[in-house]
Amino acid sequence: MTATAERTAIQVPTTMRASLLRKQGDVGLETLPVPALGDDQVLVQVVAVGVCGSDVHYYEHGRIGPYVVDHPLILGHELSGRIVAVGARVDASRIGERVAVEPQRPCRVCDQCRHGRYNLCSDIEFYATPPVDGAFTEYVTIQADFAYPVPDSVSDEAAALIEPLSVGIWACQKAEVGPGSRVLVAGAGPIGIIAAQTARAFGAAEVHISDISPDRLAFALQHGATHALDARTGTMAGLEVDAFIDASGAAQAVRDGILAVKPAGRVILVGLGADDVALPVSYLQNREIWLTGIFRYANTWPLGIELVASGAVNLDVLVTGRYGLADAEDALIAGRQPGQLKAIVYPGR
Repeated sequence: MTATAERTAIQVPTTMRASLLRKQGDVGLETLPVPALGDDQVLVQVVAVGVCGSDVHYYEHGRIGPYVVDHPLILGHELSGRIVAVGARVDASRIGERVAVEPQRPCRVCDQCRHGRYNLCSDIEFYATPPVDGAFTEYVTIQADFAYPVPDSVSDEAAALIEPLSVGIWACQKAEVGPGSRVLVAGAGPIGIIAAQTARAFGAAEVHISDISPDRLAFALQHGATHALDARTGTMAGLEVDAFIDASGAAQAVRDGILAVKPAGRVILVGLGADDVALPVSYLQNREIWLTGIFRYANTWPLGIELVASGAVNLDVLVTGRYGLADAEDALIAGRQPGQLKAIVYPGR
């Protein structure tokens, strides 16, 4: 970093620790240079990072679709931290702010960006998606307007989890969930529970959630869902919900959920599953059911922060494990243990 490129009032070292995915199944701690700041960027000292299913997938399989880990990669994209330096075009008063980071860098000039759909930018750079490094490290840079101030009432962990909350917000917006809506969510993992809480915050009168785990279903009933369905023994037929949000990625859950949607209802595919699944096409056609997937999110952080700050959504209840940076590999495999929902890595520890 150079004096002309940044302004800082907080001591920043020249090197930092980072947890690198060297290759499939191989994670280790290394020392790297602190990233240089662009004029429109802020340097964030990372405080908390949530472990996402995509991080686990890269660790276990070394790739997701066309994105292949072919060189060492820093994982992690659900993060909060504190601004410690700013670029030349950023107000120095932001130094010291606690922020939740939206972990993507769109080009801002393509057709999708100019229409507000910057999540679909073909040139977007997204944290922890090869070849872009993520946040299992002590410092990251991001464009200043993608580092959102958070109030003191929002914990560091909840601020980091605004990222998965944004997935739930984007899904509920696509599903047009509103006051009185009846919603079905498949999968009572972190995203499913977040989607259920978000649907209730949007005014849904009923939120049905399905899963094969009785413990997760019980937890979901305490945190957002109004009805629980055992996917192994229960049936979704006849529910006639306004919207179905799949957070499971399971082909059978997708099919069963579609068959529970009323005419002109909406189906939103969130979970990552097989590239191709069989769909009840005639049912979709005859009922004019609107079906789409979601790819990340756009313009969701302000609402997400407000939902958490107001108490409408509780993200802190999802955290079931906390790890230092040297134990990032343990955080990546924590989900294999019963009862685990969301692991948090603390790069400062």
